[in-house]
Amino acid sequence: MKNGNKPFVFQKRSNSIKTSNIEALFRLQTSLAANRITTIKANQITALMLVEQLSAGSQEVKAVVARELRLMAKTGKENRSFVAEGGAIPALYRLFRSTNPVGQENALTAILNISIHDENKRKIMEENGCLELIVYVLRYGLTTEARENAAATLFSLSAVHDFKKMIMDEHGAVVALVDLLMQGSPRGKKDAVMALFNLSTHPESWSQMLNMGVVSALAGALRDEIVAEEAAGALTLLMRHHILAQTIASEDTAITNLVGLMKRGTPKAKENAIAALQEMCRRGELNVIQNVAKMPMFSGLIQTILL
Repeated sequence: MKNGNKPFVFQKRSNSIKTSNIEALFRLQTSLAANRITTIKANQITALMLVEQLSAGSQEVKAVVARELRLMAKTGKENRSFVAEGGAIPALYRLFRSTNPVGQENALTAILNISIHDENKRKIMEENGCLELIVYVLRYGLTTEARENAAATLFSLSAVHDFKKMIMDEHGAVVALVDLLMQGSPRGKKDAVMALFNLSTHPESWSQMLNMGVVSALAGALRDEIVAEEAAGALTLLMRHHILAQTIASEDTAITNLVGLMKRGTPKAKENAIAALQEMCRRGELNVIQNVAKMPMFSGLIQTILL
């Protein structure tokens, strides 16, 4: 009889341990949830306090506060929302004309970080004068990083179709991106070509791209391994318009550079180069096809296109 009771005692004790573990886990989860709520509220309050200081402090204080907002907006969608909802966007972009290089750079980079959250992109674009001043920093920024981050901000904002034309129509925006692509640091060139690639996807982009030196800059960028892949991709998109296909083909180095990219580029770069040449032949006139056909390696490609 005693032996028969032992399994029952063990089972009862086992059930008690399981219940205790479940209760401990529940308490832990409740504690973590409470801590998270506390952290969220603290971040929200912090964002409001920083925005208030940014609006009223001295230039030196504003530079420091802009840095704090920059760091806060760097991590997490919620923080980016808090910073934007707290009124940081107008307070930050007013620093874009600051004569304090650190303040300007921190303010611009904070806007870049805020823009990563899709809902904030519209808030930035709808803020009167903000786009104009982003372009101002792109053109006249006091530090290299400020100019690069201005290009990166345009890349971020141009991910939304409705904003592509607004950016292209903003005075000096496209020309400044071209200048950065041609003369910038490796990182600056990358930011510029990515922004130009996004803008190239808009169906009405071709005339501005033709008139503002984009075509020549992209054709030249094919020689730069840092940006060649994106440059070839942008050229492919632009050449869907027959005038641009003809213009690009008339560039002395365009075909040569695309051929070179096919030989030495990354797999994606090679793919983009082939696509660009195919588009060039489809949209261009007979002389374009003849120029491409002069390259021995393209005889098969031309036959495929003409079939």
